[in-house]
Amino acid sequence: MSQEKRSHPSRPGGISILRSLWYRSRGDALDDAEAGRSITLPAERTLPPLQQVLRRLAMALLVLAVTTLLVWIDRDGYNDNADGRVDLLDAAYYATVTLSTTGYGDITPVSDAARLTNILVITPLRVLFLIILVGTTLEVLTERTRQQVRVHRWRARMRDHVVVVGYGTKGRHAVESLLGQGTPKDHIVVVDPLRKAVEAAGNDGLVAVLGDATRTDTLRKAELQAAARVIVAPQRDDTAALVTLTARQLNKRAALVVAVREDENVPLIRQSGADTVVTSSSSAGRLLGVSVASPHAADTLEDLMTHGSGLDLIERAVTEGEVGRSPRECSDLVVAVVRRRKVLDHTDPQAAALQPEDRVISIRQSRPRG
Repeated sequence: MSQEKRSHPSRPGGISILRSLWYRSRGDALDDAEAGRSITLPAERTLPPLQQVLRRLAMALLVLAVTTLLVWIDRDGYNDNADGRVDLLDAAYYATVTLSTTGYGDITPVSDAARLTNILVITPLRVLFLIILVGTTLEVLTERTRQQVRVHRWRARMRDHVVVVGYGTKGRHAVESLLGQGTPKDHIVVVDPLRKAVEAAGNDGLVAVLGDATRTDTLRKAELQAAARVIVAPQRDDTAALVTLTARQLNKRAALVVAVREDENVPLIRQSGADTVVTSSSSAGRLLGVSVASPHAADTLEDLMTHGSGLDLIERAVTEGEVGRSPRECSDLVVAVVRRRKVLDHTDPQAAALQPEDRVISIRQSRPRG
């Protein structure tokens, strides 16, 4: 499946932010501002507060030292009202009162070179010095703009991702399985109406949207219309039906998997547009029955369903070397063949010879995570 992106080529951080601001229309800005209130992005890595203060203090001292050096080099162009000459201490004193905009006027530039240096060099250094000193305040004031830019950039590049509706027990385990199968965290978006669940998803490094998933605007904030897969795992079956209808209306091509509690609701969910429906209560009941009859078989099933724990149940495409061969001749253990959306048992005569467009469901040893 091709992945189309509308984002601009990545550039270094500062330039990329400026480009995002430049290309963003007024409508985009308003939309991002509204979306930013409900979209939680993973926290950026920042230095501890004490290290941030020390770093800014070091930068301020560096600017002060550079200014002092410039004044001392051109000391003949300055006049001290006290003794008429400027030494290193006087240069440091002048740099300090100048950068802090105190300006007592007891030491002044008198030559053209000294005044030109003040205009072109020392004045920009004064502005830089003040920016460093009030950097914390400026950072607070610009945080909202930075959040809007991050949201805008995220929405611009999000394509063919996975939207998980509901971050309860089912949703969290679904995300764990996706991560175990190699889906990057930045390709998973969680939607949940509870702030606690959204915060938990954010702490897990996921993008999360706070809101009612039965509403179209909430799903649009998660860019569901551009998603490749959607997992619907709310607490109630009626909510699952409404979310499924809304999601299918927004995205006709996405693979839509829905979890429900009761078997009687499965036909309704399928009619709402779900591709696959998993009944949690009956599945748990069957697993309980297997556990009683054969505990080891239950352990094996749990192993198969937990990706990366020993044995993995996967679906993959048929390789060129396997075309025309029997499923039993494959390198891994093939249990079923998917042909034209129909699942065939590996013993079915129709699956005796694999075809190029087939996909197989097989069991193989878990690969170590790199």
